[in-house]
Amino acid sequence: MKPKVLVRSLIAAGVITAVGAGAFSAGHWLPQEAAAANAPVAVASTSTASAPLPDFTGIVDRNGPAVVNISVTHEVKTAAAAPQFQGLDRNSPFFEFFRQFPGAVPHGGVPERGMGSGFIVSPDGVILTNAHVIDDATEVTVRLTDRREFRAKVIGSDKPSDVAVLKIDATGLPTVKLGSSTNEKVGEWVLAIGSPYGFENSVTSGIVSAKSRSLPDGTYIPFIQTDVAVNPGNSGGPLFNMKGEVIGINAQIFTHTGGYQGLSFAVPIDLAVKVRDQLQQFGKVSRGRLGVTIQEVNQQLADSFGLKRPSGALVAAVEDNGPAAKAGIKAGDVILKFNGQAISSSAELPAQVADVKPGTKATLELSRNGSPKEVEVTVGELKSEKVATADSVNQEHGRLGLAVRPLNPEERQQVGSKGLVVEEASGPAARAGIQPGDLLLAVNGTPIQSVEQLRALVAKSGKTMALLIQRDDGKIFVPVDLGGKQG
Repeated sequence: MKPKVLVRSLIAAGVITAVGAGAFSAGHWLPQEAAAANAPVAVASTSTASAPLPDFTGIVDRNGPAVVNISVTHEVKTAAAAPQFQGLDRNSPFFEFFRQFPGAVPHGGVPERGMGSGFIVSPDGVILTNAHVIDDATEVTVRLTDRREFRAKVIGSDKPSDVAVLKIDATGLPTVKLGSSTNEKVGEWVLAIGSPYGFENSVTSGIVSAKSRSLPDGTYIPFIQTDVAVNPGNSGGPLFNMKGEVIGINAQIFTHTGGYQGLSFAVPIDLAVKVRDQLQQFGKVSRGRLGVTIQEVNQQLADSFGLKRPSGALVAAVEDNGPAAKAGIKAGDVILKFNGQAISSSAELPAQVADVKPGTKATLELSRNGSPKEVEVTVGELKSEKVATADSVNQEHGRLGLAVRPLNPEERQQVGSKGLVVEEASGPAARAGIQPGDLLLAVNGTPIQSVEQLRALVAKSGKTMALLIQRDDGKIFVPVDLGGKQG
């Protein structure tokens, strides 16, 4: 947006606000006589108000200096004169594959800058932000409200929780006070401070719209949903309650336009603190896992499984030889409690499981065929992003993001080889450029002949896998980052 247009838009917004609020006496849009005539109406309106609006000035004065602007630099490949490849991820190997066509994709890369927010949690320069803010960054710069700038070191980044820890070389810095989201109630006032579109230390407010909200791209984060205006650049900034305590890290918005549309989501600070502590102490995050695929229980499912009300987490599938399978948990069981804590929604279970130290025992209270049952399970260790997800049962390869099937005899005769047909691609596979209809021939050089073989290779793979893909008459090895990337 051009500067003149932006200024004009802001003025227009100010006019609308003044008129809508009936604040004629405070502006210069009406003659003085008209303003005086309207004054009694404004007073009467104020006197009939049931409760005063909250005053955020104290919170902003105390905490604003501890909220920082984060700018990052990373290198991206350029693309020009190749309209047929628009929309293809520049980091995809398919992008490189098409270099062989003259003029399709020029070589080289250009630096690209991104921006986000963060907040200081200790006077010696420890900062919390979102993992996706600093993802793939070659340089991270932190700017304080007093205009000092520091080159930041990334202490650790955890993509599943979207939490990252930075460190700058400074002392005596202002800090925020960390609270807890546990006791926050839906409907309570909250406010955010951040750098939307680069406008540093901008303040927006709203209420808590919902808690423990599960999102399609979040494996286990019980998001805090608010109606606080959050836009690009707010990511990584703090969400405060009325006590001036940080209860969340603003992370995502739901939008069809790219901007705020009334739905914003924050990572609970309780979760973020646990991730910070593990990253600082061990450099990585250890999480528990059950090895189950779960789904929400609606009224029809509750009736089908003999439940009094729709609650709990319905086990849709159990991983072979996983912790749940060894404990005797079966598909069709409904998990009602985990370590004595009730599971009212399926979204609550993954976070609770992930919070348990691997190797420890946990007690599950189930409903099996309408009868109560208690099971003790030894919690395993999560080695991928998957904890206990609500994926479709047919999506066997949640870590890779592929749904595949064997070739039928006719297809095998046509291609003259074995392999698996890609029916659906999401997550890491989709980001790498793999599409439905592609033929998966090999993984890390090993020819693929069955779904079971693929499952075994994915389970024991590290952070990346090299998939040999055939598309039409061309073949290419596609490296897939199993760690994923937050949008």
